[in-house]
Amino acid sequence: MAKRFINFNGEIYQEDEKLLAIDNRGYRYGDGIFETMRMAKGKLNFADLHADRLQSGMKTLKIEGYSQLDAYFLKDKTEELCKRNKITQNARFRLNIYRNAGGLYTPDQNKSGYSLEVSPLDSPYYDINAKGLILDVYEDIPKAVNRLSNLKTCNALTYVMAGLYKKHHKLDEAFILNQHGFLCEAISANVFIVYEGNLYTPALSEGCVGGVMRQVVMQLAQKNDLKVVEAQINPEILNMAEEVFLTNATKGIQWVMGFNRKRYFNEVSRFLVEKLNQEI
Repeated sequence: MAKRFINFNGEIYQEDEKLLAIDNRGYRYGDGIFETMRMAKGKLNFADLHADRLQSGMKTLKIEGYSQLDAYFLKDKTEELCKRNKITQNARFRLNIYRNAGGLYTPDQNKSGYSLEVSPLDSPYYDINAKGLILDVYEDIPKAVNRLSNLKTCNALTYVMAGLYKKHHKLDEAFILNQHGFLCEAISANVFIVYEGNLYTPALSEGCVGGVMRQVVMQLAQKNDLKVVEAQINPEILNMAEEVFLTNATKGIQWVMGFNRKRYFNEVSRFLVEKLNQEI
């Protein structure tokens, strides 16, 4: 298999080249954020939403240079990297932004650095999973609710520990609770619940990541006369819900088949995947 190329601070390198210095703040302190994106038919999906979230996160972390990382930058750099890797149509990207500075906990400046990775995808469309996911609730380390909670930061230890729990219990994913014991999100996705005909998702004030696909799905639901409620959600509702599904930017919508002995339908999730694919 041919080696892929990455973009590291504007220069193209082979993906296995050693590029990070030992004092890199992303490595040392998790001092940064990241964005996962998807290209379909040569066009970056939801570029404006990704740029808005990225710039907002950089502002919150006081990392300079956010005005340059707009939708044009994302489109330009992803297209450039696809050409270098001879990927013509469909791809998945990960963009890491880190504070490019020295210092210990206190940085000596706030300049930004970045890396961009790409991998090819077979199809431009979001495919709903043929087999529903099995989940349980991870309770050992709840997620803190603060100004950083809605960001996709490089400090991901809560998700790592939840991932180990998932692996140990042979699950497909795991629900994560916030510090108050309410439903927050899943390891790599936002959560939606269909209950009594309405669509519920944890509010941003509950500490979940402000996902791009979360925003897209809420807009799609409202356009198609599905009532969407952002709320504080007791995990007990998982035992009563008609349907549960997860969303993220690369996989789109994934339906959940089971939680404990509860089994769910996938009517709403299938409908929304169809509408999502019409958008691209």
